[in-house]
Amino acid sequence: MTTDDAHLGTPTPEPARPQGPKAPGAKRDRATEGRGRRADQNRRRPAPRPDLHPKPGPSASTSGPSTSGPGTSLSGPDARPATAATTARPETGTTAQRRAERSSAPGHSTPRRHLAQPPDPTATARPDTDPTAPTTQPETGRPEAHASAVTTPHGRHLAQPPDPTATARPDTDPTAPTTRPETGRPETGRPEAGATRPGAHASAVTTPRRHTGPTPGRPAATGAPGATPGAPGKRPRAVPWLALTALAYALVQFVLVVPPLAHALGWDETVYVSQYDPRVPAAFFSAPRSRGISLLTAPFIAATPSVLVLRIGLTLLSSAALYAAFRVWRPVVGARTTALAALLFAGLWITQISGPQAMPNLWVAFGAVAATGWFLRAVTGREPRADRWLAGCVAATALFRAPDAVWLALPLIATALFRNRRTLPYLVGGLAAGLAQWVAEAYIRFGSVQDRLHVSSATEGDMGLHLNFDNAWSSLNGPLLCRPCTGATLDSPGLALWWLALPLLAAAALAYAVRERRLLPAALPMAVAAALSVPYLLMIDYSAPRFLLPAYALLALPVAGLVTRLNSRRALVLAGLVIATQLLSQSTVLTQVTASAALTNERYRAAADGLRTLGLRPPCLVSGPRALPIAYDAGCASAQVDGNNVSTTVAGILDRAAKMPTALLTARGQRPPHYARDWTPYPLHRTPGWTAWLAPAAPQGP
Repeated sequence: MTTDDAHLGTPTPEPARPQGPKAPGAKRDRATEGRGRRADQNRRRPAPRPDLHPKPGPSASTSGPSTSGPGTSLSGPDARPATAATTARPETGTTAQRRAERSSAPGHSTPRRHLAQPPDPTATARPDTDPTAPTTQPETGRPEAHASAVTTPHGRHLAQPPDPTATARPDTDPTAPTTRPETGRPETGRPEAGATRPGAHASAVTTPRRHTGPTPGRPAATGAPGATPGAPGKRPRAVPWLALTALAYALVQFVLVVPPLAHALGWDETVYVSQYDPRVPAAFFSAPRSRGISLLTAPFIAATPSVLVLRIGLTLLSSAALYAAFRVWRPVVGARTTALAALLFAGLWITQISGPQAMPNLWVAFGAVAATGWFLRAVTGREPRADRWLAGCVAATALFRAPDAVWLALPLIATALFRNRRTLPYLVGGLAAGLAQWVAEAYIRFGSVQDRLHVSSATEGDMGLHLNFDNAWSSLNGPLLCRPCTGATLDSPGLALWWLALPLLAAAALAYAVRERRLLPAALPMAVAAALSVPYLLMIDYSAPRFLLPAYALLALPVAGLVTRLNSRRALVLAGLVIATQLLSQSTVLTQVTASAALTNERYRAAADGLRTLGLRPPCLVSGPRALPIAYDAGCASAQVDGNNVSTTVAGILDRAAKMPTALLTARGQRPPHYARDWTPYPLHRTPGWTAWLAPAAPQGP
């Protein structure tokens, strides 16, 4: 009969060594007990590790009343100790039958997969757990023991009834296998801290693995980091600020620049465009010029003589080039800095008016920005194709303006000598490829490269040491060309304060880059900008706002990096207001300068129309200070005997005047040269007092 001490709250004394109940009056054979103990010690596993946290228990008792219960076996005085769940071992039978019997035994356990722990008689039984029900291991099919194991003298492990005082978890079914939620595989027992290894007369304890799967109160996270709710695995699409900046740049050109300039070309534009115009004789191409912009406009002008089509095509190309050039810098300085730098550069009035114009300086700026960016990516990022793109950008820059490409390459070559000499062949090769056409033309037209440089210096006004900062400041808000700049004054100085603040902002960006230990991405564009500014600030005595476009484009990158690193909300708001004010002021200057340029171009067109009314038809010749743009609009050839575009002599003018209709243009109140004093003057209407002197009619052939 089972005692109810556990239910009454009275702890049952724990025996020193659990043993099965004895039959009344039975005596244990000491020899048999000794042999069983020695056999048990031989089959026992290595000595268990000591329990670091032993549980205090009642004193062991070696004697007590005999208790009978379910499964108690009374077999005489020499009966072996057995438990309530013991199944007799058959004397005969095959190995398979023995294995089947052991598997079907309710108290059978596998000591290799369980940790031994002495039974605690003070534990409280779990009300919803059946301790006698076996649990089968899913991976082996063997039943797990929920009863204490006892080793017989012959080494056989027999089941012992569980302690009815043990406490069971109310939510656990010991008969059901436990599986891991993330893999579906069954969990296996793990030893708990302080648990002893299985040994004789100890109860087997199975420790389940830690539960790592999702819980109802904490759902499992799915998708990539940064995924938005409702769209697992997808990051929010970033705003394409650089593309929007390029689109806005094109829109401003279409609205403010293209309509006023859609009917006529400027002076220098006619020189570049006429080189490959099949309908008009090519204008004189001076020594400092390069043919890149002529090649760029050739497809448009070959297809149609419409100036509007040319303006639209150049607007689209310049917007795409803005995006492509600054896009190179995205891996170097980041997307926000790249977009802001493009906005700062595209917001300048000279950048906006140069987009639809056939002028090379803007394209030199794009080439310089792209080349510097690819150089940094080749040096710091070790990108395999960056060297090739670097060579291509340098070559393209040399096509648009050969001297500027040399100034661009100098700081890059100097940096490559110290940082990465592997880029030197690409730099030199790209520069040589871009200069090949310019060098070949130098030998064909001028005799040698040195002779062309000499002629180019004379055309520029004897290049040397000239501090040209005052002329650059005077022409900052227009006109498009300040030559000569004597007596020129700056209109609206308040709208030009950004020019004075630009070097200060660049210096601040450089200091911040030194503190951040990112010196090269900030210092290199400044060095290239300074090199490209040398010929226009220190070597000539006239100025034009477009000359410094490459420097503005490169300096916009470190300045934008300085702005994007502002952390204070107040500083960001202030910077936004300053940038907005700058953009508005530049649009004001753009409107004024565009209107002035459109008026000048219309005068050229009006003069050409006046010459046509006088009977000047191709083939014809126009000479004089403003001959180049007027001759192009009239469809005539042009020639000069003096000035920066000297292309012929007086004898050559007279010889051609004897063969074709010829006109000489003079300004208001200006007398013609001595060789045209007998020519007939005709005032040109809708011009500021210009006069056309027509040569005597050439004799008609038979």
